[in-house]
Amino acid sequence: MMKRNNDIRAAAKANGVYLYEIAEKIGVSEPTLIRYLRKEVSGSMKAKALEAIEEIKREHESEQSAEN
Repeated sequence: MMKRNNDIRAAAKANGVYLYEIAEKIGVSEPTLIRYLRKEVSGSMKAKALEAIEEIKREHESEQSAEN
């Protein structure tokens, strides 16, 4: 079975972002996000998720910088 929304999943994995973080950022629960990802999401939802990943990535980087 092929997973849908591989671009979102791959971007999250490549940037060290968890699905629960994306869900929080876009204002849904983690189970809801996972349900959304079962079927191909709309262009606007895909854009929101990818933007959330970028924001979270920047937050992680700034946290890393603050620790060092």
